[in-house]
Amino acid sequence: MKPQIKPRAVLLSKRANVFYLEHVRVMQKDDRVVYLTDTGADIEQFFNIPERNTAFLLLGKGSSLTDAAARKLADSNVVVGFCGSGGSPLFCAADMTFLTTQSEYRPTEYMQGWMRLWLDEAKRVEAAKQMLKKRLRWALESWSADAELLRWRVVLDDGLLRWFESGVDKAVTTGDLLSLEGAWAKRLFAKLAEGFKLANFKREEGKGSHENREDDVNGFLDHGNYIAYGYAAVTLNGLGISFALPLLHGKTRRGGLVFDVADLVKDAYVMPLAFSRGSSGVKQQVFRDELIERFHEVNILDRLFTFVEELSQEDL
Repeated sequence: MKPQIKPRAVLLSKRANVFYLEHVRVMQKDDRVVYLTDTGADIEQFFNIPERNTAFLLLGKGSSLTDAAARKLADSNVVVGFCGSGGSPLFCAADMTFLTTQSEYRPTEYMQGWMRLWLDEAKRVEAAKQMLKKRLRWALESWSADAELLRWRVVLDDGLLRWFESGVDKAVTTGDLLSLEGAWAKRLFAKLAEGFKLANFKREEGKGSHENREDDVNGFLDHGNYIAYGYAAVTLNGLGISFALPLLHGKTRRGGLVFDVADLVKDAYVMPLAFSRGSSGVKQQVFRDELIERFHEVNILDRLFTFVEELSQEDL
């Protein structure tokens, strides 16, 4: 009898699929991972999840996962998260944000490199500065090429860019960088709110209201952030770097590094799309699909892997 040969999984940084599912049962069927929709119809409909080309899976309200499917997903290194309606809030669990797969053969050199810089205060601050500068460059690159932002005349002006870059260079401590980062985010929100004519916009995480366009934008920001957390979790899990070693976010939060890495893409992609789609009244599913497609178009997973890998090995 010939030994069964498993199909080769796609390299984590190149995977194309991200799933958000509600009211489904995820199970293994005929050596495949499938999900069964809860439609109430007489005929059950199964849909395939191509686990060897999937980065992460978000399971929303009314969803369940069998142990056989969990083993199959873990075998393909798929990260799983449980969340509320619309992708937020995230309820699960291990390592703060996601259920990560376990493997004795995960790479160790990136974790060792990250530990070296993390234990040295000066190196940790320098790494945080590099992360913020990368965040600035990606935001500038994305906003400058976004036709919707250009149509509404929303741009990152030179004065704002110089202010942020100068602030990063002058910062001495992590606290300095955190204060600067908070002020930067507020200025981006103000610029987008002004451009999309949302005069009453105020960032309110987890509000869950849909009374007006400002509420829709807040909801889209929440949903988009959790998708960004998924990409960050896949990156760190694939490189074998602990979520508990953040550069900026609180060191008492086990998932702090996930938030740091996710911030690289939130300014550049989540915020602009949340404002443009939230102000136009589209449904949550449309926004999520567009955001995931945008991330795929710009190879965001590959770029995150490359940046975090290089940062962990750099001699700061």
